[in-house]
Amino acid sequence: MTYGSPAEVPERAEQAEPSREPERLRSLAETGLTATADEAFDRFARLVGDLLDVPVALVSLVDADRQFFPGETGLAQPWAARRQTPLSHSFCQHVVDPGSPLVLSDARRHPTLRDSLAVPELGVVAYAGMPLTDLQGRVLGSLCAIDDKPRDWTAEQLRTLTDLAAACSSELRLRIALNGAEGAKRRAETEQERAEEAQQRAEGAQEQAEEAQERAENAQQHAEEAHGRLELLAGLSEVLATTLDVATALRRLCDTMVPLLADWALVTLAGPDRMPREVAAAHRDPANRSDVARFAELMRTRLSPDSITRAVLRTGRPVLVSDGHLDDVRRGSVGPEMPELAARLGFSSHLSVPITDAGRVLGCITLVNGPRRRDFDDRDLLVAQDIGRRAGQAVGNSRMYGEQQHVAHVLQHSMLPQLPLTDGLELAARYQPAADRVEVGGDWYDAFCQPDGELVAAIGDVAGHDIEAAATMGQLRNLVRGNAYGRSDPVDELMSRLDETMRGLCIPAAATATLVRLRPDGTGRQRVTWCNAGHPPPLVVRAGGAVEVLAGTTEPLLGLNRPVPRTSRHTHLAAGDTLLLYTDGLIERRDRSIDEGMAELAARLDSTDQLPLGELCDLLLTAAHHREDDVALLAVRAT
Repeated sequence: MTYGSPAEVPERAEQAEPSREPERLRSLAETGLTATADEAFDRFARLVGDLLDVPVALVSLVDADRQFFPGETGLAQPWAARRQTPLSHSFCQHVVDPGSPLVLSDARRHPTLRDSLAVPELGVVAYAGMPLTDLQGRVLGSLCAIDDKPRDWTAEQLRTLTDLAAACSSELRLRIALNGAEGAKRRAETEQERAEEAQQRAEGAQEQAEEAQERAENAQQHAEEAHGRLELLAGLSEVLATTLDVATALRRLCDTMVPLLADWALVTLAGPDRMPREVAAAHRDPANRSDVARFAELMRTRLSPDSITRAVLRTGRPVLVSDGHLDDVRRGSVGPEMPELAARLGFSSHLSVPITDAGRVLGCITLVNGPRRRDFDDRDLLVAQDIGRRAGQAVGNSRMYGEQQHVAHVLQHSMLPQLPLTDGLELAARYQPAADRVEVGGDWYDAFCQPDGELVAAIGDVAGHDIEAAATMGQLRNLVRGNAYGRSDPVDELMSRLDETMRGLCIPAAATATLVRLRPDGTGRQRVTWCNAGHPPPLVVRAGGAVEVLAGTTEPLLGLNRPVPRTSRHTHLAAGDTLLLYTDGLIERRDRSIDEGMAELAARLDSTDQLPLGELCDLLLTAAHHREDDVALLAVRAT
């Protein structure tokens, strides 16, 4: 489904009832899913929540008298624990009955759905739901994104939700097929038992019983092969969803397919010119690891125009060669090396299918069997095509994530200031985004010289990790400069003026900050005065290595609706002393208290007074564990 722009579903004349036809309910039952958590579907819900930036996302399946959620994220209690609601609380039933998407910017304005109990009890205001279907196109439920405030869904968000719903539908179909394969296996085992009983009952019918047993064994073998393929497909979504790194996804895909589907495999991603750019490979025999890696390397530069891989990348059409020969490699390559490698690796039957996402050909999957293994058939081709579609969705998501991450990092760093040069002081700063985070954040620092040579330094943190937080961060930094430049007012008065300005300009943000003024005191030292508004306390590493926490009375953060008294405190920096300002990402983790984080930071700073200032900042960043929040650092050393 293509969306040109955000759109509302037309108002429906009357509230729909969920479809109760026996075939749809029987297909729903064959998924084997209930109102309990399923990791694969929980992952789909989390992907919707992350990619569409919504607080609630559901994989909702609609039964005769209820809807239940094998996948959910963000749902409030008690519904998150129950994982089901009556249909009186269901918007998803209105996706099932007509079998079409439902997109609402504000359900409270819809003439029918505004009376649904989902609005007051589940907090459903904005809603976007896409159908989840079985192989016959019967709608079993909805993959939906929910917001507790009005929003206009963008065309990109709806396309993303549509793609995820297609992948989620494939997972439902696999569950149905997997249950069918297990039934086939049980039927085969039953027939084998009957054949053995018949053999025991009558020796005269021994030949017939043996034939029946052979048929049963063949059926069991086919069922086991089908079961293995379905298990692979069922686990493939989880394998690909655990990483957003394209190279890692390609390697895992190869390792998953070999040896279950083929003796060796190649996964090729195309560049903008539709030529191979990245190639991953795997072989069932570890002794052939270097040969298959070399073959993959040559795929990037030594394929001829007659190559099957290049044809698949160009046309998007699959190719199955049941009875292959080395001549296929010779026609598709330049020079003798690739045919020689293929001979050592084992080359007979082979197939190639496209890796696709939203109609675009992103790459090619090639499976190869040696002469000792059975030839590929149409069943193998169907499985490989399904893998190609799943891989395409994973690659598409990875590329989108990489592009968003690059834009976020460029935007964040464009907002960081250039540090001034000043006599008697050395400055260094670092900014490090949280691991695996796409959003821009509200952490900031600043330092500038007054006309009389004094230094003003500041650090702060605006709540949030989005464009609004970054914009507010830029406003606060500019307000600090505008309020402080050219003024000799105490820092507590500057902080109060900043607070008053935020209230007067109605800047809707909660923020913490520390404001510091440094001036020579005439004795060779720097007098430091600071004011702290709810921010982690500054630290001083004294010459000699001792660490001092500049703690004081904790004052409220910025952005409150009432005036707050502010106070200044002061200390001195002697030559070699270092003042460290930082944001809470350096000390805060979910598994420990702030006090424990402060103690660990102080321990890391112990005896670091001799380190160059830049190396000290790098040490603090690299020594930290997996960061859950952005980190900003500003270090000032008296010289």
